[in-house]
Amino acid sequence: MEGTIRCSANYVPLSPISFLLRSGVVYSNRISIVYGDVKFTWRETRRRCLQLASAFTHFGISRGDVVAVLAPNIPAIYELHFAVPMAGAVLCTLNVRHDSAMVSVLLKHSEAKVILVDYQFLDVANGALQILLKENIKLPHLILIPDCDKRSSNSHIMEYEAFLTTGRPNFEVVWPNDEWDPISLNYTSGTTSSPKGVVYSHRGAYLNSLSAVLLNEMPSMPVYLWTVPMFHCNGWCLTWAVAAQGGTNICLRNVTAEGIFTSIDRHQVSHMGGAPTVLNMIIHAPPSIRRPLPRKVAVMTGGAPPPPQVLFMMDELGFNVTHSYGLTETYGPGTVCTWKPEWSSLSRDEQAKIKARQGLHHIGMEEVDVKDPASMKSISPDAKTMGEVMFRGNVVMNGYLKNAKATEEAFKGGWFRTGDLAVKHPDGYIELKDRAKDIIISGGENISTIEVESVLFSHPSVLDAAVVGRPDDYWGETPCAFVKLKEGNNATMDEVIKYCRDRLPHYMAPKTVIFDDLPKTSTGKTQKFVLRQRAKAMGSITKPASKL
Repeated sequence: MEGTIRCSANYVPLSPISFLLRSGVVYSNRISIVYGDVKFTWRETRRRCLQLASAFTHFGISRGDVVAVLAPNIPAIYELHFAVPMAGAVLCTLNVRHDSAMVSVLLKHSEAKVILVDYQFLDVANGALQILLKENIKLPHLILIPDCDKRSSNSHIMEYEAFLTTGRPNFEVVWPNDEWDPISLNYTSGTTSSPKGVVYSHRGAYLNSLSAVLLNEMPSMPVYLWTVPMFHCNGWCLTWAVAAQGGTNICLRNVTAEGIFTSIDRHQVSHMGGAPTVLNMIIHAPPSIRRPLPRKVAVMTGGAPPPPQVLFMMDELGFNVTHSYGLTETYGPGTVCTWKPEWSSLSRDEQAKIKARQGLHHIGMEEVDVKDPASMKSISPDAKTMGEVMFRGNVVMNGYLKNAKATEEAFKGGWFRTGDLAVKHPDGYIELKDRAKDIIISGGENISTIEVESVLFSHPSVLDAAVVGRPDDYWGETPCAFVKLKEGNNATMDEVIKYCRDRLPHYMAPKTVIFDDLPKTSTGKTQKFVLRQRAKAMGSITKPASKL
């Protein structure tokens, strides 16, 4: 419009870096990070991150360079979420469950210039570097993060605190030229295929962080317990979100039920998050570990919909669970099942069914829809018709690093195609049914593995369960359940099958039950591709079922 101009006075590229710079002043004396006996204030965290950014710059890291980190939820990985982008670089957080071979693949693909490694994973990192050395790949510089302030015996390796002292705290931040510039590189968990490098922008991280504050209903100065890995979608962007609110980050190296209850009691935790496996860990904690909660704890969960029984037990223990849904490509949670007051008068079973839905897009996402992937038309909101979940908005990834073809396929039709199948309810809320690759087609009928798993979870002896298709000469494929029983509990295959047949249409009940531990990713997702391989290796069921 006439008379308007865009200039430095009214336009600054959005970046979550600004959250720390502000909180370092507003919340200067508030505790920012707690890790065992280690504590920092927001003033100290601001100073340390600026000094660390300066150190990276002096080390030769410049705009667009990738800095990798292999570490659990400790103060260093939190600081790197600010220090690396402050230096203009791109943070690449690596999954701590990867082996040396996978780490070498990701270091090669990302072309990381530096890798910071927690002492616990030094052998993995060294193994990866040896692989790269044999391939004549230029090695990234390794910086060791020792155990708290203890010095290691590796005198030839630069250590984190020593590296930090090479910088200066009055460093001038390298702001992005464009808010769409990359801030981080996150590799997908590889539950369905080889990991892809997902590129996040400063703009997307800024918007999703503020959205995370809202969807987690975080007031000023929350106390957040880190049970979500910070290396997974940058901790669902809560690394930056907690800073925006001047909160306290309670870091846990290892996520255990005892650690969760102890931390909540000791630090008055107000918020936490995690996959359904974390909820399972909490509700099955022995009485000797459980403690009465000093306050209601808000829990954001993602991944597979939590079974009703899990939600009931979490509520009884004092946790208020909100279900969200998203992918690495949507910066973590992209939808939230926002609770409506009128639902509070429904029966517990009805409430649990609603809570397990994925709801609608959060405030930072432009739109979510369930569409026919061929016609791109929205499906009927009848809670029955299935389609593919699709997103569009500013908190969808920039694309896959060095994979233009995969990026184009993901964005085909102007929407991000998730590969997840869902139905839409009359009120617009979506409900996930399965991954497109996980849906079982038996005798022409579509079977949602999530529905079968929900019934399995309600069995009093079942701790964990996953369902995949097993080849069947007669039906094409039939449900095969992998079940882990609770300690001290017994159940036979016939008992589990009968339990499911009593509660599901017979064609949906498992025809095979395998009792074993379930393979997991570091974020708690069951690796169904592993289970599919095992089911396939068992061979086809050749005897036709006599009755459905």
